[in-house]
Amino acid sequence: MKPVTVPQNSLSTTKLNLLDLDRESLAAYFTGIGEKSFRASQLVQWIHQKGVTDFGLMSNLSIALRDHLQASTVIRMPEVAYDASSSDGTRKWLLQLDDGNRIETVYIPEDDRGTLCVSSQVGCALDCSFCSTGRRGFNRNLTTAEIISQVWLATRLIDEEKKPGRKVTNVVLMGMGEPLLNFDNVVRAVRLMMDDFAYGLSKRRVTISTAGVVPAIDRLGDVLDMRLAVSLHAADDELRDSLVPLNRKYPLPQLMEACRRFIDKQNARSRITFEYVLLDGVNDSDRHAKELINLVKGIPTLVNLIPFNPFADSGYRTSPAKRVMRFYKILADAGITTVVRRTRGDDIDAACGQLVGKIEDKSRRHRRFEEPRIGMQI
Repeated sequence: MKPVTVPQNSLSTTKLNLLDLDRESLAAYFTGIGEKSFRASQLVQWIHQKGVTDFGLMSNLSIALRDHLQASTVIRMPEVAYDASSSDGTRKWLLQLDDGNRIETVYIPEDDRGTLCVSSQVGCALDCSFCSTGRRGFNRNLTTAEIISQVWLATRLIDEEKKPGRKVTNVVLMGMGEPLLNFDNVVRAVRLMMDDFAYGLSKRRVTISTAGVVPAIDRLGDVLDMRLAVSLHAADDELRDSLVPLNRKYPLPQLMEACRRFIDKQNARSRITFEYVLLDGVNDSDRHAKELINLVKGIPTLVNLIPFNPFADSGYRTSPAKRVMRFYKILADAGITTVVRRTRGDDIDAACGQLVGKIEDKSRRHRRFEEPRIGMQI
């Protein structure tokens, strides 16, 4: 077994934030303080499965151990700065981090599942031209604690609704940021999501979405058996270069080979989800659909067609419904499993990055009104 490195503390405190540790890391921590490694399973169960953050209530831990944890560690997570519910049942939270940054988490209920969309970074460095988050630039990676806290908080807040069938059954790392550029923290958080002592999600119910960081896709296939989604959006390099600038570093031939290698490392039922945002007059023609068919040939594939969710000054329009269905039909007739994602949460700015942008824009306008001499400084 490889040696386990206990992560650095979260940004908020000199004490160790236990939310930064998966069960393996916790076992190493307990061994290091002279405790048995099985304490890790007990603590993970208390925190993540039972939702208990008061050490005094953890009755199967000795009083001495509880006192030690109280003195030297914390269980600290972001604060809910904004909580919005859509008329369609979608719920979105704006979470305030210790350093003042904010991230978004979205819960999307459906008849047979409840999907939580989780952020992995503050902002994003990839600058995809159709993405609201990319317009805000990159600030930093989230810690493991800040990632898994989104699942912890959403699970408890949804439970408080006391609505039958409302729970987190699936997690997708498709929120703010590129998950594979925050590899170690994301993997540690995903291990907690799939840990039977924590959230117990099956590997088919946790998905990491990437714009195509090829070396990290290979690395991910070596350490986790889970679902992978690729933000594709174009099937030729020239167009994808303009939509997803990362393509200039890892062009489509390299990306497709990485997808094939990933599938080879997974179980026989695995497939890649290719995300495709349809932009009116840009990537939604019959020709684009046929190029996509040729691109994914030989790869077990699910294509997720996503109507563009407009935001200010994006420069793009949503493809008309008839064009979306035409694109869908071409793919389906070619035998490719294809779904059209239903637009959700329009009334609460549920598209990635939109709520942060809206709240921060209001804050800027408010400050300019109160402090006109400061001008644009905030």
